[in-house]
Amino acid sequence: MPDLLIFGHPDSTTLTALIMQFTHQILDRLDLLEQKFAVMGQDLLSYLDGLLYADYLTYWDYIHLDTLLSLQNPKTQLPDERIFIIYHQITELYFQLIIQAIEQVIYAEDPGRDLFLRQLKRVNNYFEHLIHSFNIMVDGMDKEEFLKFRMSLLPASGFQSAQYRQIEILSADLQRLAHPSKRDELSPDAPVADLFQHLYWKSGATELATGKKTLTLKQFEQKYAADFLQLAEKVKTCNLWQTYCKLDEASRHDEEIREQMREHDFNANVRWPLMHLRSAVRYLDNKPHVIAATGGTNWQEYLPPKNQRVIFYPELWTDEILDTWGKKMNPGH
Repeated sequence: MPDLLIFGHPDSTTLTALIMQFTHQILDRLDLLEQKFAVMGQDLLSYLDGLLYADYLTYWDYIHLDTLLSLQNPKTQLPDERIFIIYHQITELYFQLIIQAIEQVIYAEDPGRDLFLRQLKRVNNYFEHLIHSFNIMVDGMDKEEFLKFRMSLLPASGFQSAQYRQIEILSADLQRLAHPSKRDELSPDAPVADLFQHLYWKSGATELATGKKTLTLKQFEQKYAADFLQLAEKVKTCNLWQTYCKLDEASRHDEEIREQMREHDFNANVRWPLMHLRSAVRYLDNKPHVIAATGGTNWQEYLPPKNQRVIFYPELWTDEILDTWGKKMNPGH
């Protein structure tokens, strides 16, 4: 009940009115709760008993803080390995936010301009935070320590981030993700299983000497290939590009929406890969020798975005920017 003594003692009429107002507020809420639980065939009193005996929620229980802080299990005693683990875990959590933001719009019953724009802005905010935070990886670890503890991680590789592949599949037609040598030969309407065989990232995990699949790629496909195929089939007609194409004409030509689409494209396919390349050069380009990646991936050829030329939405870019794709951190600069 509100503190009635703050303004002195109310008269009996005022006190009665306050009590009735307070009582009506509670009764109204109880009526709404009773209706909610009745629809599900549930007993409101039982839920109220549960509320009565339940403990108060705490911050640490709500976010499972103790569990979260126990999820870092370095393979060595080198301190900077913990930085490496935590940063990758943070990255995967942001990937989860990006996936959720895209799914909210592409699976919406009738996505309009406002929802589409709101979700795109969220996606770009998440990506921008990741891109700006990559200095934690680029400059945040001792090089000598990294070169030591990385040898205990074989054959694991950041290449094996399934959520990033999901973001790509959710964002664009699968044909756009094909290897550049095959992209123009493949039809966007080709079966998903055929397109999947030619995805660009497969070539990044082949043995440098033989061209065969690395163990890293074999493990990755064994665990996730079926999930990727299922997702690609599911969003073939409702990925972010297809959802954009279904917007009304005014929304499709809305410059704010088009700019957010381009921003997402450039964040995912140029800025993010360039930050990875910068990190690889910092730690693996040990002139005059180049150190191989832990997964055996051909990082010198795979990481530069100018080589892969993955472009989600080429229809939204000028020829000038397409010609210089992957060579600059910002388009047109």
